[in-house]
Amino acid sequence: NMFDKGSYCLLSLNLSTVEILREWRNKRLNFVSEMIVQNAICVTFGNFVAASPLAHTLMPCSFSRVLQMLDGFPIRYHGDEWDNQTLQVFLVPHSHNDPGWLKTFDGYYRDQTRHILDNMLQQLTDDPQRKMIWAEVSYFSKWWDDIDEHKRSQVQKLLKAGQLELVTGGWVMADEANSHYYALIDQLLEGHQWIQRVKPTNGWAIDPFGHSPSMSYLLKGAGLKNHVIQRVHYSVKKHFAQQRLLEFSWRQPWDSASSADDITCHMMPFYSYDVPHTCGPDPAVCCQFDFHRLPGGRVACPWRVAPQPITEDNVKERARLLLDQYRQKSRLFRSPVLLVPLGDDFRFVDAREWEDQFSNYQRLFQHMNQDPTLHVQARFGTLADYFEALQRHLDSTQERLPAVGGDFFTYADRDDHYWSGYYTSRPFYKRQDRHLETTLRGAEILFSLAMAEARRFHGDGGGKFPGVELFSYLTTGRRNLGLFQHHDAVTGTAKDAVKYSKMCCKHLHLYCFVLYNSLEQRRTTVVTVTVDTPYAAVTEVESGRPITAQISVVWEEPTRASKNTFQVTLWPPGGRHCPNACSFLLSTRVHSNPACVFTCVSSSPVQKLRLHSGQVRQVQVQFLWYGTRSDHRDKSGAYLFLPGDEGEQPYNWSEAPLVRVSVGPVFSDITSCFPHVTHRVRLFHIKGHEGRSLQIQNTVDIRSEFNRELVMRLVTDVANGNHFSTDINGFQMLQRRTLSKIPLQANFYPMTTAAFIQDQDRPGTRLTLLSAQSQAVAALKPGFLELVLDRRLQQDDNRGLGQGVTDNKRTESLYHLLLEVQTRNPPVTLSKPDHNTSLTLIKRTESLYHLLLELRPFAALGSSLPCDLHLLTLRTLESEQEAGVRRRRRRCCCTGRASTAAPPPAAATVHVERTRGGTCTRLLTLTHL
Repeated sequence: NMFDKGSYCLLSLNLSTVEILREWRNKRLNFVSEMIVQNAICVTFGNFVAASPLAHTLMPCSFSRVLQMLDGFPIRYHGDEWDNQTLQVFLVPHSHNDPGWLKTFDGYYRDQTRHILDNMLQQLTDDPQRKMIWAEVSYFSKWWDDIDEHKRSQVQKLLKAGQLELVTGGWVMADEANSHYYALIDQLLEGHQWIQRVKPTNGWAIDPFGHSPSMSYLLKGAGLKNHVIQRVHYSVKKHFAQQRLLEFSWRQPWDSASSADDITCHMMPFYSYDVPHTCGPDPAVCCQFDFHRLPGGRVACPWRVAPQPITEDNVKERARLLLDQYRQKSRLFRSPVLLVPLGDDFRFVDAREWEDQFSNYQRLFQHMNQDPTLHVQARFGTLADYFEALQRHLDSTQERLPAVGGDFFTYADRDDHYWSGYYTSRPFYKRQDRHLETTLRGAEILFSLAMAEARRFHGDGGGKFPGVELFSYLTTGRRNLGLFQHHDAVTGTAKDAVKYSKMCCKHLHLYCFVLYNSLEQRRTTVVTVTVDTPYAAVTEVESGRPITAQISVVWEEPTRASKNTFQVTLWPPGGRHCPNACSFLLSTRVHSNPACVFTCVSSSPVQKLRLHSGQVRQVQVQFLWYGTRSDHRDKSGAYLFLPGDEGEQPYNWSEAPLVRVSVGPVFSDITSCFPHVTHRVRLFHIKGHEGRSLQIQNTVDIRSEFNRELVMRLVTDVANGNHFSTDINGFQMLQRRTLSKIPLQANFYPMTTAAFIQDQDRPGTRLTLLSAQSQAVAALKPGFLELVLDRRLQQDDNRGLGQGVTDNKRTESLYHLLLEVQTRNPPVTLSKPDHNTSLTLIKRTESLYHLLLELRPFAALGSSLPCDLHLLTLRTLESEQEAGVRRRRRRCCCTGRASTAAPPPAAATVHVERTRGGTCTRLLTLTHL
């Protein structure tokens, strides 16, 4: 009897498909154990020692020699495992609502989301046993605005009673590969500030394409205690399932012995978050318990066994069939507490689905719970119900979850289908995202300072200062930035018609020209201003002294205005006296530096880097193509990178490139013009970060190509072996290993802001590439750094989008290449700038010719803050309060040594509240709750 023995019935797949895949799988299985890479760097039980990806050798993982991911896992049990401890099953209804993907945000809300929430309110109000979780605050807030006070009161009662749980509480379910940590915090802030009195404690990330330890750290800092993740490499899932690690404590690299920043994490074990892949290991059986697929409906089970309505006649047989799946799934975990999600994309739209799902499950649960021989208690629940039961079990048994360190990139859901394509897809939007983020941060800080000044001089009302109007603009900008962090927005994986870019663009050109340093340290940098004359000069208003400037021709279009580039030293916002702050006058004078134009056979204008110390390193730039597969197999698309068997192909051109050389007092550069990319290398003649690095700019246009991806490769003599490092969300660096035994596409990782290779033969020598946009990066051979610049792909990759990536735009990508040699006593002013350290420039569309910037010099800091302290944001809240988020970097830049201080608490948040007696400053969670 299947239920007595607990044997696992394998899913019946299409045999021809299995045979096609079997040969390839067998070739790969002998080195699946190397697939983990950093994903599960170090796992121990009991007293955890360390989990740093930078400090530990990878642990080998043992996998079954038969890998059938779509079949689930073959699980056996004896039947007496629950005699002494009842199996607790929590069925958690959910509906995953993408804020834009195949439809726009408004289109989804109009057609589906508002109906889901309307029915949720009715169903949960009518039956106190029914429960649901909801993640996307962007939709919830829009729906809240549409309902009356009576319904709002009902919602509050459901939240208070625990029938409805808001999980994560972010504005969206954010991407975790491309998003910068500023934007991740900002969308969490916006969501948590909107819900205010409801403090989320559980995270829900079932659809981002890979998972980041930075995100888990931010969630912990925002007050969350537990987290659920889904999209993890299928081999990693199988290893975690075999070792019963699917519930673990996710540890940060710097917390080798401390659990202060740990978050309890539940990894869903199977292929997807839909019903067929959540009740147990056999999707053919689980699909029979998705009662939305009952005969006569719009969707059916692909395994050709339909669900049955639960009646008195079949309830015993159906309950035992379902319980067998629950029991098998529970054997993958250490506790008898089982989480079973019930839902899918945009589920529970109509009342019929609510009734079909809940009424049939209620009959099943009633039968299970009334039979003491089954040793099970099943109920509807929320994530709070599940994690509270799990914690009670751990407390009663005094067990500790295993600690795991590392990240879960790069994701693959089957075969060699690695989701490393979306790291670069639609790079124009990824660059635009960073512009909006930087502009919003600068505006937040300036608005908070201006509002504080207005209140200081004119009382709480602020006089005539247009605070209410400006605050509404900020709110719109915050929410649009948050919406763009959605895992189908910044990733470049939505339909063409969704048009996320328009949402971002309209908030980048609203204001006049403003120039200020938004960092906490004094810095020297270069600013480029567009003018309509080649005869321009810059002078200081107060003294009349000329400011060094250089006029450059804009070569892309002859009718475009020229550029005036000048150097200026500014102080950061903060401080009452700033002698070097000044206003500038842009006027007409004759001053020009002509460029030299010629042709050159070499494709790389850079051959060597020479430091002031005399050290010379070889650096060459190459451009390459990747195609995609040409046979019947799946091909590259918006999500997947599936290169052709021929690998990379050299970028060949029929004629020598046009080369321009420009030399001037501010910068000198070399520009190479190829048919698909204009490559510029610029050296600034100034002190500071820009003067110590090479600026690289690529202007890419591959709209004429078919199924091709353009790559820039840096070829150096840095002996890094097979190790390199990439950043995660601009927050921390993780070491990677390039493995020859896994597919080429598996060795690409997300780079949000930086990647470096470090010389093993000459310790302390490092070549770093700082990036102004996120994209895919790899180091396929020693000394190589390889970046995917753009992708143009004609076909869908069968992951639901239904189209290729063909809406390419002419796109600029910007980098700084920095060669560093570690010294014992570096300058005390040395600091590592983030992506947003460039001066904030908000340009209006009109010409700035003869523009006098009549602005009073202002600086809010009297002196620079310590170089390891970063003011991430200074934000005004709706309740006339200010909130700041600071970050203390782990490494002390003043000494070159690791800081001896303990790492900062997650709640590194300053909350300023005005009272009648003055102001009150408090430390709160990352989202100010």
